[in-house]
Amino acid sequence: MEGGETTLSGFGGGGGGAGAGVDTKVLHAFQTSFVQVQSLLDQNRVLINEINQNHESKVPGDLSRNVGLIRELNNNIRRVVDLYADLSSLFAASGGGGRAASEGGSVGTVRQAGGGHKRIRSGLD
Repeated sequence: MEGGETTLSGFGGGGGGAGAGVDTKVLHAFQTSFVQVQSLLDQNRVLINEINQNHESKVPGDLSRNVGLIRELNNNIRRVVDLYADLSSLFAASGGGGRAASEGGSVGTVRQAGGGHKRIRSGLD
């Protein structure tokens, strides 16, 4: 193996399979993104618990606070979607995309102008 590559079964370009090389930069990007996603999901769990407690308390101040908490939750969800979209693009660009959509691949996400996302299906569902 050469300088910037490591071996990871199931990843890699071309003929892909066990022993295909994957750039360590790609692996680092995956790891970093997954750590960010996990952190956001952990934050969301805390936010959801607080939102539920505030809702159950029926205290006006707590209910008002929920507006900001729900906005924060929505922003976190948006960031998770963006991270997964970036991961998907990185995975496809690294040659580890597995089955193509024409072979029954999974649902994808396409970024739209204005920051929105649109789910697309392979048409074989």
